[in-house]
Amino acid sequence: MLNYLQGAAPPNVPRPPPPTEKQKENQAATDNAAQSSATSIYRANIADLYRKVTATWCKSLVNHSFTINVENPSDDQSHYTCKIDLKAWQFWGRKGLKSLEVDGNRVDIYWDFRQAKFSDSPEPFSDYYVAVVSEEEVALVLGDMKTDAFKRTKKRPSLIDPTLMCKKEHICGKKLFCSKAKLDEGKQEHDIMIENSLSGPDDPEMWISIDGTAVIRIMNLHWRFRGNEIVTVNKTPVQIFWDVHDWLYNNSGSSHGLFIFTPGTPDSEGKNCTNGDDDCNISDSPMESQSIPKFCYVLYAWKIE
Repeated sequence: MLNYLQGAAPPNVPRPPPPTEKQKENQAATDNAAQSSATSIYRANIADLYRKVTATWCKSLVNHSFTINVENPSDDQSHYTCKIDLKAWQFWGRKGLKSLEVDGNRVDIYWDFRQAKFSDSPEPFSDYYVAVVSEEEVALVLGDMKTDAFKRTKKRPSLIDPTLMCKKEHICGKKLFCSKAKLDEGKQEHDIMIENSLSGPDDPEMWISIDGTAVIRIMNLHWRFRGNEIVTVNKTPVQIFWDVHDWLYNNSGSSHGLFIFTPGTPDSEGKNCTNGDDDCNISDSPMESQSIPKFCYVLYAWKIE
């Protein structure tokens, strides 16, 4: 009795049953939805190989971090990783340097987030840089402060330009989801807005807008919850694929719609990104032109009730 009063469970009280697979799936969906993230996948010349470099920004109610992974071609399950904590009260860590050993070669990662500006996205939109240095060259620079990055590293740009292959974001919302992405050959990022109307007397509808112009309107989502169309952005055709089945039929409390934006037409050269995986169908032989996929932007829109 004394142990029971002190907080121990009474001997005859059965333990609660373990969670079912469905409960685990629902909890995982809730956890994912509670955290917004932005992931960009590049190809860059690091340690004498053209490797995949993955930059991920994550933010939840209690954490905010940036992680950069460098591919290890000999082991798909092992990556060279550098993680940076961006919590506001750790100002001293907003400028720094970390070194990795990649296949026996030193790779330095410099960063400066002291003046970085953020909006709703976990990724800053200005006033920062992340520089990856390998073999006395700057293999990759993220952010808009490239001049500062080169000045600090005192290294020359790589002779092989890095290539942005894919960007993936997880965004939380109720009826409106806003983001930015490059959808044509220029460097300009375009405003993307997805709006839905799923309740009320009328049939459910959805609108997809780019730079303030509605380019797609899907009426009666019960019949068109999955589909694709081609629109034009600055004279560039862009394929838009959507799948919002879970918005309509998932009752777990949180569900996501999948949207994929791919510049170009289906029959043009290069592969299309038609799924939502991390690699976006990136080939292991990117130096061969026939294996280079088109850039694609993947958006997971988490609908929170």
